[in-house]
Amino acid sequence: MTDWTPAEMPDLEGKTVVVTGANSGLGLEGTRAFARKGATVVMACRSVDRGERAAGEIRESAASGPGSGPDPDLDVRECDLASLDSIRSFAEGLAADYDAVDVLCNNAGVMAIPRRETADGFETQFGVNHLGHFALTGRLFDLLTAADGVGVESAARSADSSRTESGAARVVTQSSGAHEQGEMDFTDLNWEESYGKWKAYGRSKLANLLFAYELQRRIDAAGDLGVRSVACHPGYADTDLQMRTARESGNPLVKVGMRLANAVFGQDAEVGVEPMLYAATADVDGGAYVEPGGFMNMRGHPTIGRSNDASYDRADARRLWEYSAEATGVAFPFRPEEPLDP
Repeated sequence: MTDWTPAEMPDLEGKTVVVTGANSGLGLEGTRAFARKGATVVMACRSVDRGERAAGEIRESAASGPGSGPDPDLDVRECDLASLDSIRSFAEGLAADYDAVDVLCNNAGVMAIPRRETADGFETQFGVNHLGHFALTGRLFDLLTAADGVGVESAARSADSSRTESGAARVVTQSSGAHEQGEMDFTDLNWEESYGKWKAYGRSKLANLLFAYELQRRIDAAGDLGVRSVACHPGYADTDLQMRTARESGNPLVKVGMRLANAVFGQDAEVGVEPMLYAATADVDGGAYVEPGGFMNMRGHPTIGRSNDASYDRADARRLWEYSAEATGVAFPFRPEEPLDP
């Protein structure tokens, strides 16, 4: 177990960080930490009203807290990951107003909800947790390649104009230990034949990892793009995600059980977000998996771990990528984008 904390994050002055689901839970704490280090944080939220309230909370706590850090530079924008149109509008607006994105945190998600569909007809957990982030990453990829990135050493370009390894821009994709219960069924990715809410959640979290690792393989194959793809999971973090699952169930006993589990097993969101912050700013390899280093990898400060064998299945990753590109209509701007060897 490491003893890394957000105090070790580098100075992020002049950097732009995009966080999905930034108005609550891990997204809120991540936004707070990035802003504290001087980054401009684009808060990509389904509800602008909730995003503005969260931004106000961060500004208020920064003004009343100890020390004299920078005023939080927060930009709240609508981005509904259940709508490909909303994702496209968000990305177009960002490209119009920003020259580069140094970090993209694919953090937002839904967990174990009754079956419903996104605006584009995808099962919601698969559509939001995976397909929405796939589309968003593809649409922001040019902005990522335009960035100097972040790192513990220097984000400056060297004399030969190539980026330092520590200074690569980052795509950080938030998964979950629930990926271990996920199974890919390419005959029914959207659960039209049968549906189990926890099985669907596990599949969406496995898809997050297949995407994160495949993205790094394709970056490697395309050459020096100055972007690194890293996956992470927060352990058991006490956030509103569990309580939303309980509310969606309609069963008061589930609410009681979730509250009890959060109180007994959950760690504060301030600690749960550390793997995401580490993945975004520490000197980690592309394709790494960052997780808590404590008890059963569910608690504690971040460390480099390994996800399950299914998440490294290259054939499944390639098949998922091809489906995702076709389903979302989003092509990544690799030049050229060649099929990868097994």
